[in-house]
Amino acid sequence: MNKSELIVAFSRETNLPVRKAQEVLDMVFDTMSRALIAGDRIEVRGFGSFSIRKYGEYTGRNPRTGQKTAVKGKKLPFFKVGKELREGMNKK
Repeated sequence: MNKSELIVAFSRETNLPVRKAQEVLDMVFDTMSRALIAGDRIEVRGFGSFSIRKYGEYTGRNPRTGQKTAVKGKKLPFFKVGKELREGMNKK
């Protein structure tokens, strides 16, 4: 499911116009993005949690040339699935 399909499904479930459903979901995603950028952790009970993981520098390799190159450390979002979602997926 992509974002536009999610918007349509949300619109149907809530009986909101598609444009209003898009505004609501955009607001939710923007708020989550700002929280993660600020270093906050997001937990949605029964669904999962989002956090930021820090990765250190390492030596990588260019796949085309095989040349070694230094890769800077970085921060990336990480999702950990919640127990209820994990168990729900394994019931079928």
